[in-house]
Amino acid sequence: MGIQGLAKLIADVAPSAIRENDIKSYFGRKVAIDASMSIYQFLIAVRQGGDVLQNEEGETTSHLMGMFYRTIRMMENGIKPVYVFDGKPPQLKSGELAKRSERRAEAEKQLQQAQAAGAEQEVEKFTKRLVKVTKQHNDECKHLLSLMGIPYLDAPSEAEASCAALVKAGKVYAAATEDMDCLTFGSPVLMRHLTASDYCESIRGIGPKRAVDLIQKHKSIEEIVRRLDPNKYPVPENWLHREAHQLFLEPEVLDPESVELKWSEPNEEELVKFMCGEKQFSEERIRSGVKRLSKSRQGSTQGRLDDFFKVTGSLSSAKRKEPEPKGSAKKKAKTGAAGKIKRGK
Repeated sequence: MGIQGLAKLIADVAPSAIRENDIKSYFGRKVAIDASMSIYQFLIAVRQGGDVLQNEEGETTSHLMGMFYRTIRMMENGIKPVYVFDGKPPQLKSGELAKRSERRAEAEKQLQQAQAAGAEQEVEKFTKRLVKVTKQHNDECKHLLSLMGIPYLDAPSEAEASCAALVKAGKVYAAATEDMDCLTFGSPVLMRHLTASDYCESIRGIGPKRAVDLIQKHKSIEEIVRRLDPNKYPVPENWLHREAHQLFLEPEVLDPESVELKWSEPNEEELVKFMCGEKQFSEERIRSGVKRLSKSRQGSTQGRLDDFFKVTGSLSSAKRKEPEPKGSAKKKAKTGAAGKIKRGK
C-alpha cells in the first residue's frame, strides 16, 4: 500500500524523522486512524486455526473483535481515536485497482491448486491474499464504534488524505496508518505499528534512493525524463506523474473545520445485544471490555501538560517541535517527507 520503499528511504536519508516511542507517551493525544487499513489487518490477523472468526450463521466477525479490543487498548493508554473510513477512490487509482483485481484472480487460481495439493501453508498464504474489506465490514464497524462512544468520519475519497487534513488543521495530533501515502498527503506526524504509489507507475530501474538523487540533481521530473536513456529507463506509456503530483497536493478531503469530535459513554446493553446476541461473542468478555472502556474514559479526561500552552504559527507548515531531553543537542534534518514517522510499541 502507498509509496513503495518510502519508509526505508526516510530511514536512510532522514533517520532523525523516525522515532520509536512507548504507546503511553501519546497519552491525551487525539489520533485519526485509517479505518479500512485497520479492518484489513484484523481480517488477516484475528483468526482461529487459520480461518477468520465466524458466528453460527457463517458471518465473519474477526474485524469486530479486532476493532473492539484494539480501541479499548488505545483508550486505556489515554489515546483518543477517531476512525476515518474511505470514500470513493480517485479516478487516477483505477489502474492500480485493476491490477489488484488481476492479482486476486491469480491468487484464487493458486489457492485452488494449493487446496488440491493439500499444501496447508500455501492455502493460508493465498487465502490471506484474497482478503478484501467490504461495505458490510465497514458498516458493522461503524455501528460498533457508535455503541462504544467512539467518533468516526466518512472521507469523500481516500481516508489517509482526510487523516492528513485533520492533522494539518490541528483537529488531531497524528494520523495512524500503514499507508505511507499519508506523508505525501502532508501529515506532519504519522504513527505506524500501534515506491511506486497507488496512483502512478514507476520508471523501471529507478528506485527511491536513485529518484531522490535525480530530483536533487535535475530539480524536476520533466528534466529527469528528458535526460534519461529511454532504452535503459523506459518511461511508462501515458505516464500520469503530473496528475499524481496534483492529487497529493490537492486531494479530495473532508472539511476539518466542519468536524466536531466527541467521545461518549459506551452503551453497554446495546453492545451486548449486537456483539453477543447477533455476533455471538462471549457476554462475559464483552461486558468486561465495556468496563475497561468506561474506566479508560475517566482517565482520559486528564489533559497533557503541553495542552495548557498555545502554539503560535501555522500548523500547515508541517513543523511541530517536540520537547527534547535536557542537554541534548538540537538537530535539524532536511527530509523529502512531509512529516515524522513514529512507531508505537
